[in-house]
Amino acid sequence: MRISLFAAAAAFGLAVSSSTAMADITVYTAGPASLIDDLAAGFTAKTGVKVNVFQATTGKVMARIEAEAANPVVDVLISASWDTATDFAKRGWLVPYTSPNAVNVPDFLKTDTAVAQGVSALAIAWNPKSGTPKPAEWSDLAKPEYKDLVNIPDPAQSGSAFELTAALEAQSGWKLFEDLKDNGAVVAGANAEALNPVLQGAKAAVFGAVDYISLAGMKKGESIDVIFPASGTVIAPRPVMILNWSKQQDDAKQFVDYVLSDEGQAKVAATALMPARTDVKADRPLIGDLNILKIDTDAVYSKREETLGKFNAIFAK
Repeated sequence: MRISLFAAAAAFGLAVSSSTAMADITVYTAGPASLIDDLAAGFTAKTGVKVNVFQATTGKVMARIEAEAANPVVDVLISASWDTATDFAKRGWLVPYTSPNAVNVPDFLKTDTAVAQGVSALAIAWNPKSGTPKPAEWSDLAKPEYKDLVNIPDPAQSGSAFELTAALEAQSGWKLFEDLKDNGAVVAGANAEALNPVLQGAKAAVFGAVDYISLAGMKKGESIDVIFPASGTVIAPRPVMILNWSKQQDDAKQFVDYVLSDEGQAKVAATALMPARTDVKADRPLIGDLNILKIDTDAVYSKREETLGKFNAIFAK
């Protein structure tokens, strides 16, 4: 059995440690439950290492890490926001590691302590059965045809929604958001809370939907379409990190290797996320197909409270 585990691991570019190969690792993730379940099962099948998973929203994952500060148990963290990787690196909480399987991951999707598992982008999620014209631009959702029919994810609850807000404000100021408010757009909780009423037909569109959720819904035959405005949008890389308090760092590195392996990246693509590796195909628009708005994340997050304050002032009117 040990020979088969070593052989399987080698086939996926995983470095097996004989002293820790059969130990458990714990992965916390803010992402699709189906994806982490598939990755955990595939990793265990290849290496024999069991994966304990906690899957929740970014806020709940961070709260759990904070609550466990005196006795941390998480080995690998997958966040829905690159800001987490930046913050944790500044705190000195991450293990430097470059997976050999990251060679085809673009430089802007990896650092010495984090690498993207996959990437999502923000888009307009529109219900074709809503009786509204198909939107093409963000500003279309402020037109009379969409009066009281648009949801916006709360940028205070969604890191990707915050980055879109900051990018669009930098591009054209606050007028677009003021127009949306005047047209009856509603801030509707986190991403899923904003999208569900559109899927159910109670609303027509989401302004700033996380694309992979809607794209997966389209594949299932749900009444939803995904539009990436030509004026630009933001992407949301999902960083994988190894925590420096992990007692299973060799196994944690193997897990990162597996996530970036051919099989792991195919599982990422199957959830309608963009694979981090540019040589892995996906049946969806990729980064090269989109107009990506560049943002200085350090500058943007340093003004986070100010930006949220202005946003909230508009929608509290």
